[in-house]
Amino acid sequence: MSEDHRSDAELDTLLKRAGLSLDAAAVRELVQGVAAAPRGEDPDAWMVLLGAQEALPAELVARLRVLRDRVGAAPREPDVPARVAALRAELERRGLAGFVIPRADEHQGEYVPLRAERLAWATGFKGSAGLAVILRDRAALFVDGRYTLQVRAEAPSGIFEFLHLVEDPHADWVARSLPAGSRLGYDPWLHTVGWVERMRSALARSGAELVACADNPVDAVWTAQPPAPIAPVRPWDLRFAGRSSEEKRTELAAGLRRDGVAAAVITQPDGIAWLLNIRGGDVPHTPLPLSFAILREDGGVDLFIDGRKLVPDLGRHLGNAVSVRAPEEFGPALDALGAAGARVQVDTAVAAVWILDRLTQAGARIERAAEPTILPKARKNAVELDGIRAAHRRDGIAVARFLAWLSRTAPSGRLGEIEAAEKLRSFRSANELYRDLSFQTISGAGPNGAIVHYRVSPETERRLEAGSLFLIDSGAQYLDGTTDITRTVAVGEPSPEMRERFTLVLKGHIALATARFPRGTTGAQLDVLARQFLWKAGLDFDHGTGHGVGCYLSVHEGPQRISKVASTVALDPGMVLSNEPGYYKTDAYGIRIENLVAVRPCEDLPAAERPMYEFETLTLAPIDATLIEPSLLTSAEIAWLDAYHLGVREVLLPHLEGEDAAWLVAATGPLAI
Repeated sequence: MSEDHRSDAELDTLLKRAGLSLDAAAVRELVQGVAAAPRGEDPDAWMVLLGAQEALPAELVARLRVLRDRVGAAPREPDVPARVAALRAELERRGLAGFVIPRADEHQGEYVPLRAERLAWATGFKGSAGLAVILRDRAALFVDGRYTLQVRAEAPSGIFEFLHLVEDPHADWVARSLPAGSRLGYDPWLHTVGWVERMRSALARSGAELVACADNPVDAVWTAQPPAPIAPVRPWDLRFAGRSSEEKRTELAAGLRRDGVAAAVITQPDGIAWLLNIRGGDVPHTPLPLSFAILREDGGVDLFIDGRKLVPDLGRHLGNAVSVRAPEEFGPALDALGAAGARVQVDTAVAAVWILDRLTQAGARIERAAEPTILPKARKNAVELDGIRAAHRRDGIAVARFLAWLSRTAPSGRLGEIEAAEKLRSFRSANELYRDLSFQTISGAGPNGAIVHYRVSPETERRLEAGSLFLIDSGAQYLDGTTDITRTVAVGEPSPEMRERFTLVLKGHIALATARFPRGTTGAQLDVLARQFLWKAGLDFDHGTGHGVGCYLSVHEGPQRISKVASTVALDPGMVLSNEPGYYKTDAYGIRIENLVAVRPCEDLPAAERPMYEFETLTLAPIDATLIEPSLLTSAEIAWLDAYHLGVREVLLPHLEGEDAAWLVAATGPLAI
């Protein structure tokens, strides 16, 4: 008997002793998917999917851990030149002159599973946004301003041209680079209708053709591509959600009926999680159950998901109106809607063009509109807002303990970025409602702080040195809310330039925090408030000022945002956003001050001629006063800062002791003028 057969026989025996119906082959297949999902804070959490009624025997748990670790071993460093060469050979075989590789999955999400990390596999670039175009004799990698430094460190310049995603549109680059008659391939699962329309228009100028590939050429040459992830999908308790799934489905279905729509296709996993009050773990740091859904006018839902991900008794939570169907049934379900001539709502801004094409070819009548879950999910209800506030109070305690520890530890000069990030995680994880980080902590010392989405690694790690700035951007996923906070801390004595620019950023932060605006105002109309003081000094920052934040969901939630980019979505009460202006001096330091805020009605303007809104600041943590130049602040700005710090002290101080409490009192005192 071979070693593999002997191992399977032993595993079969252990499974039978535990009273489980799965055999070794099924468990190995399950573990392949488990290993393709994030490990999470509890690496054994997936074992609930085995369906055991009682605790698993220790011997079986040990065997399963070994199996999971063996399957999930870290991949080798990428040989990008060899991979690009293999892909070009595959494109040649298919008669394609090139192929577009976005950083996207079938749901167009920011966080994607390992299986969808095609951009990182082909280029070495690991950022959360970007796109590559591989042609037969040249290639280009397009990233936004957050990643201009990172991309040069991770992708080989001998293969790729590095271009700005917005300032150097990839469609124009392709149109210039391809001769007439060329065929450019794309995966219709990874692009929206708008992208296809824009690319076809650009290629028409050069006489090239855009071709949908039946399967992805990258997948054909990615020999060790992981399978689809499998992480437990669990109920999200009503005490956190505030509204039942039935109530949400009934309300949205009524809207479909009013609009004469038979069904709406939901492609965004966070929308499905919100609608059904479930949470998963298929992608890093965001409790998403990767899936598709069809909401029908009667309130019923077809949920297309790998049934192996559902914890025991989840069906009872979902109820009879929710039908769980295999992922491969999604296409035929769209065909059935088309065959019935149904009017089907599709959000073409986020849905894969594959879905629209399938429905159209089947005969469906398409209603182009936003997914019905998007705005209700963004407008947090009273229970969600109470939970979010509670999460921020607990998060503030953890951050205060960390900042106090940092003040005692950093002056030694021996503290590194990795240890600092891990220390903050440890403070947060002590809370019983903590489930994960909300994103990989950005822990940037000195010049690394100038890399907007810096990812610390043993190769890039720096020590916190005297006379430098330390930027730490972090957050957590709690069962009752999602947090995101950035603090910039002076290590030793900051320079006058650091103090000046930090204060300009602070002035912008305060201007946005204190803004009042009429109903119907968009984030684009408010963005200038945070930039005005930097602009007056000839400075700016190359990222949005604020992004939406979910409730125990994505730390980057739409449609609400505050940025230069035009938006038609008004800011409504209950929406949670970040307020995070910054400044970055390449090879020197980075500055960012980030709090989360919630939109609420102004209660003290009884004579207002129209409904007026303002922001409630949710985040509770001191802002480093040693970096402030008081002479640059107005009396109103100083009053805001002192009031904010007083509120922080009143909430957090009862939960701190000893040196931590003493530090908080000093850090939240009135600003010395």
